[in-house]
Amino acid sequence: MRSVLLWGMVVLFPTAVGVRAADAPPASEHVLMKTLSEEMDFSMKNLSMPDGSKSYFMAYTITDHKRVSVSAELGALSNQDDTHSRILDVDVRVGDYSLDNTHKIRGGYGFDPSDYMDRSTTQVSIENDPAAVKQTIWLATDQVFKTAAKKFQKVQTNLKTKVEEEDKSADFSKEQPAVSINPEVTMKLDAEAWAKRLREISKLAAEYPLIYNSGVTLGGGVDNRYLVNSEGTRIQDGIKLFRVSVSASTKAEDGMELYQNYTFNTSSEDKLPTDDQIRQKFQDVIHMVLALREAPIVEPYVGPAILKNRASGVFFHEIFGHRIEGHRQKDVEEGQTFTKKVGELILPDFITVRDDPTLASINGIDLRGHYAFDDEGVPSQNVMLVDNGVLKTFLMSRSPVQNFPNSNGHGRRQPGNKVCSRMGNTIVSSTKTTTYDNLRKMLIEECKKQDKPYGLVFEDNEGGFTGTRRSGTQTFKVLPIVVYRVYADGRPDELVRGVDIVGTPLTSFNTIQYAADDVDVFNGTCGAESGMVPVSCASPSILLSQIEVEKKHRDQDKPPILTPPIGEKNRPEKSPRE
Repeated sequence: MRSVLLWGMVVLFPTAVGVRAADAPPASEHVLMKTLSEEMDFSMKNLSMPDGSKSYFMAYTITDHKRVSVSAELGALSNQDDTHSRILDVDVRVGDYSLDNTHKIRGGYGFDPSDYMDRSTTQVSIENDPAAVKQTIWLATDQVFKTAAKKFQKVQTNLKTKVEEEDKSADFSKEQPAVSINPEVTMKLDAEAWAKRLREISKLAAEYPLIYNSGVTLGGGVDNRYLVNSEGTRIQDGIKLFRVSVSASTKAEDGMELYQNYTFNTSSEDKLPTDDQIRQKFQDVIHMVLALREAPIVEPYVGPAILKNRASGVFFHEIFGHRIEGHRQKDVEEGQTFTKKVGELILPDFITVRDDPTLASINGIDLRGHYAFDDEGVPSQNVMLVDNGVLKTFLMSRSPVQNFPNSNGHGRRQPGNKVCSRMGNTIVSSTKTTTYDNLRKMLIEECKKQDKPYGLVFEDNEGGFTGTRRSGTQTFKVLPIVVYRVYADGRPDELVRGVDIVGTPLTSFNTIQYAADDVDVFNGTCGAESGMVPVSCASPSILLSQIEVEKKHRDQDKPPILTPPIGEKNRPEKSPRE
């Protein structure tokens, strides 16, 4: 399993789903809701195998995507388009709540399509034509039902030939149906005006010949979701999201690729940044890339460090978040780091961690992991995961695990993927805090205590990934892009480059010593089995007594031989490298 966190779009519901303002008229159901319900009722009543096998549960979801994208580089457009598509997800379960076709088949290494086809994803008409939509649903349901019935037979055989399972939890939880009908979300954006603005702003990079690639991009979109299931759940909701990102990259003389970006996230057109705001951040990104180009490379190191707030958020996401996703606790191929540790101290007793997708913002910062209903139609919940260092529960979808039979609203997926338990808004807090300035002084004292000439401060990360499977190393890696060396003898801090943070979770947790009072938010996109989903992590800066870094991959090609064409009037006839 790989997790990738990218600076990206903030996802916000325009109003709280399921809660309507007093003066707002009731939302009417979209024609797609009736179409989905009619076809589901027909399939549930009539679809069966010759042996009498029927589906005990079905869910249909149509996600209507509308996207606008405008990109510019060096004063010219590199992309401008708008798209409209609809994705149909069909989920079918054969058997019953205790045992069905989704049950894990143990053993064997051969590829069997039936292991991955007991659900379907397909494009569906973007016009509200019931006949065309029903035709697509009918064909997809037939395919998925046949595969699910075949898979259920394999599940039953597998149980008879394998050792007894440790976790005998049911395959699907029983939940109360939810009904929430909200207005369709629409988008109003002048793409042509934005194209003109971005062309002009992107010219800034032309003043810097050592910036090899750059860009300014506006991305925006609306997703309207229509979800029905055979239990009576009916969800009609939508999200609107926009982002403006600026980026720049270059190549150091030693071959290392260097990259920086910054993203403005917003949930409405009127909150998009001004030209001056975009230009200033673009300038900052360019200056940081050029500074990194001249910065020294850090050698492998073990010693004290500070993870600044947003970098700390990525750290907790990677070493903790994925390991407390519920479905991993009963998969025998997973490392199950925390499966048997509920009620035990797994973090310092001053650290508390919860996951709360119900929150739309923290300290005025929009949270990208906000949602009101998960992708199984279960209301989102504020889940206390770790209370003063003690593990309390897991993130749960409708896939039960031992002692945790119900969902807590964390069943998530990117349209086109299978639902599993995922993070939303992960919130880290501490009862043992100080100012950041004091935390930095504590870092220097820890360096002296360990007889280390310097400590490291990680200000920014581009993301990270982790391994959770038994067949792998079960380690994590966080990918910092802005790192400073803080000297114990009082020398000025020094910008450095070329390191990745590595480690294992249990060891890393034991090194957390203190936290600052400077909570900030990392908004990103996380990739795992159920695709890419928006996430947030709010965390304070933390001091660790020990962290390990290793050398980052470095390309062996030299920078371009010839001077760049930008600023051509100053372009010499011969390359300075000749």
